[in-house]
Amino acid sequence: MKTEDYSILIIDDDPYILDLLTTVFEKEGFQHIFKASTGEEAKFQTTKNNPDILLLDVMLPDTDGFTLCSQLRSYTSVPVLFLTAKSTDLDKLQGFSIGGDDYITKPFNPLEVVARVKAQLKRSNQLESNQLTKAVYDYGFFKIDSNKGKLTVKGRQVECPLLELKLLLYFCEHPNQVLSKHQIYRDVWGEYYGGDNTVMVHVHRLREKLEENPSNPLLIKTVRGLGYIFELDTTTKESS
Repeated sequence: MKTEDYSILIIDDDPYILDLLTTVFEKEGFQHIFKASTGEEAKFQTTKNNPDILLLDVMLPDTDGFTLCSQLRSYTSVPVLFLTAKSTDLDKLQGFSIGGDDYITKPFNPLEVVARVKAQLKRSNQLESNQLTKAVYDYGFFKIDSNKGKLTVKGRQVECPLLELKLLLYFCEHPNQVLSKHQIYRDVWGEYYGGDNTVMVHVHRLREKLEENPSNPLLIKTVRGLGYIFELDTTTKESS
């Protein structure tokens, strides 16, 4: 897809930020830009316009961005980038844990925001275009179909955001191998530095979807000091 084909929803109660980001994105070729200043308006815009990506302020007049993100995740899996003045590691981990895909602290460089949005859209487009893996991994109790971008656990479809889906596909493609956090971040996120906490949070979210006891995982295990290993009987895998 071309830049002008994507749609963006910017959610912030500061008119200056809404206007600033709108202007910058328009200069970068984006033509479908929607704005919301409250949580209720954001829900309406999301269901009405089905944007390809959300820029979400954490502090809103009628709710907080973390709560709103959890609510939006019930009916959309598009990338969510938090915009906030809260910059502690705890705040960032909370944002990732409830479905955020990136975290941008205020004050920010608008061009950096554009760059991060483009990176997220590129990753999203790769999955939708089946450029990652054209396969179905069926292990009986869970099934992941990369062609349709769907995860089914015990016969029930489970909402799975893009990066979680990419991470699970990556594990399915590398069963019974010890994978370092750096390696995972490089291959799944497409970047070479940082990301240990990001990987940890996304692994935790996958465990909550797949494991009977996420605190004592049997599938995605931690190898202390090395990374993670996806332990599964690969003879049951069906790939097409």
